[in-house]
Amino acid sequence: MAGLNKGKDYKTVKGVTLYMMIFVSFLFFPPSSVSGGDRYEKERLRMVEKDIKARGISDERVLSVMAKVPRHLFVDKRYRSQAYADHPLPIDEGQTISQPYIVALMTELLRLKPADRVLEIGTGSGYQAAVLAEIVKEVYTIEIRERLARKARGLLEKLGYKNVKVKHGDGYFGWKEYAPFDAIIVTAAANHIPPPLVKQLKEGGRLVIPLGSTVFYQILTVVTKKDGKIRAKQIAPVAFVPMVGEITKRRD
Repeated sequence: MAGLNKGKDYKTVKGVTLYMMIFVSFLFFPPSSVSGGDRYEKERLRMVEKDIKARGISDERVLSVMAKVPRHLFVDKRYRSQAYADHPLPIDEGQTISQPYIVALMTELLRLKPADRVLEIGTGSGYQAAVLAEIVKEVYTIEIRERLARKARGLLEKLGYKNVKVKHGDGYFGWKEYAPFDAIIVTAAANHIPPPLVKQLKEGGRLVIPLGSTVFYQILTVVTKKDGKIRAKQIAPVAFVPMVGEITKRRD
């Protein structure tokens, strides 16, 4: 549930100023119950300008949402002073919350649309789900660790994210009940792409996953589905905690 990338920038920076993007986002994407006037606002703006926008993330919706969602509420109180630093942080159950740049990068790679239905594998603290929920219509997120799932569900509900459903279960099998999905994001390292996720991905959909060794590092990979077949594009080296459950029994 965490990624770390120190390689080259993803793409060239472009677009309007951050402040204009934030203004536009509040017009077209009404805020949840989260207040933008908290004492961490300046830190969020700095994070977006220095650690995200400057490294090539240019999707205006992603930038504005990253400047809005209160990341500090999704980390342990002991680490709140580091909540907006560009590195992963530990959460419960030996898991981590991904660095802001990786959250932004994976979100941008999904090429989301407002009416999309998105599946997330690896809820963790719920931060990535909150970011997605500000952009799309429906978010379905699965966490294999019951305590994390329960905690994330409670926080997301408290913050007013009514378009997020949290499930305790093995993400390897996806969430068939709500398939197909316009996009799927896997926030844990996998040594192969789970076939059920490919099956539940809508035709023309995109799946973003850290693919490779679950011990050392992976390659962030974008999978697209066309005519029932998948094509993969490698993006950048990352380091995520390993996906567990059924995936450890299979080597597809």
